[in-house]
Amino acid sequence: MNYILFDDENIRPALLPLTFTRPVCEIRIGIQTISGKWNDVLKTTVSFQTQDYLQAKYPMILSDDNIFINGGICPNVELINVIENLPINSILTQGTEVIAYRSKQCNPAVNVFEQTIVYEGTLLILKQLTDIFINNGSEIKADFERITKGRTSESITDRFTAFYDESKIFIEEGTDIKAAVLDATNGEIYIGKNAKILPGAMIQGPFAICENSVVNMGGKMRANTTIGPFCKVGGEISNSVLFGNANKGHEGFMGNAVIGEWCNWGADTNNSNLKNDYSKVDLWSYVTNRYENTGIQFAGLIMGDHSKCGINTMFNTGTVVGVNCNIFGADFQPRHIPSFSWSAGEEAFKTYHLRKANQVAKAVMERRDKEFDKVEEDILKAVFELTR
Repeated sequence: MNYILFDDENIRPALLPLTFTRPVCEIRIGIQTISGKWNDVLKTTVSFQTQDYLQAKYPMILSDDNIFINGGICPNVELINVIENLPINSILTQGTEVIAYRSKQCNPAVNVFEQTIVYEGTLLILKQLTDIFINNGSEIKADFERITKGRTSESITDRFTAFYDESKIFIEEGTDIKAAVLDATNGEIYIGKNAKILPGAMIQGPFAICENSVVNMGGKMRANTTIGPFCKVGGEISNSVLFGNANKGHEGFMGNAVIGEWCNWGADTNNSNLKNDYSKVDLWSYVTNRYENTGIQFAGLIMGDHSKCGINTMFNTGTVVGVNCNIFGADFQPRHIPSFSWSAGEEAFKTYHLRKANQVAKAVMERRDKEFDKVEEDILKAVFELTR
């Protein structure tokens, strides 16, 4: 069977700026991206139905018989069984949500399906940005159980490392752990291939660090946090998700945050995640172009790909930073920083010109032995044009 994860156009705009540069299913939540989860459970490689300017990087492969799955949905055992057994020319729904459909063509009209099946089981579907960190702890647990089932963890051999509830700690090969504290009492801890946990680091589960990432000396990693691949982190991080290839290597607090790829935090950067009056947090919406109430007390920072901030940057509660922003200045930053902004706190925004932004992106990616090729350049050009 050929599986394709599609961007639900009722969901994708609510997940901007993260979905400016990726399909919805490439969002990381738990240990893996959503597409990675589906690849695992379906034992195949999915393709993508997304925005035209993203298809060169995330192609769609059509066959004569396809199952299209909503890319904002995380798999579970019951849902997988229903989707794998969808009849030809049928659609699976729950309320107003299209979960999946089986068809020869993409985007058929709903009334062409011969059968509509209503799914009555549980469903985790990302509908807004805060869903990512709110559900991250439960997805770490779900991914942990699936990834580690039937496997044996590498041993903790460092005599100065303390660990609690070892049955909920899984360590892949090639890791380097020295004089750390791993506390899985309240949730699983997953340490990916070739990850490094340097002396003095303290980790509280649920927590995941993916391949080739580093927790610096003295890092305080609090519960419900995911560090994607090829990241360097330090200071204090709580209930946050770093997608990958991002740095927060120094002191400073990151909480209830979602950070895209190729981002960098300067030393002593902090974000607030709770208002002084304990009221519910407003967050900028790309759907309504205004601040909308999230209905939750704890909401920190959302940062799109390729954005950077200088030392001692201060982010207010509920701040949204777009793609490719260069942020500096001693005062609190505005709570919405549009993409391709050159920001100095309360000073007027300037445009971060595309040529300069591309030069920086090229230099940053080359440091990780990644090529800033024409595909990447075209994506950033498209985002620049969409957001000017």
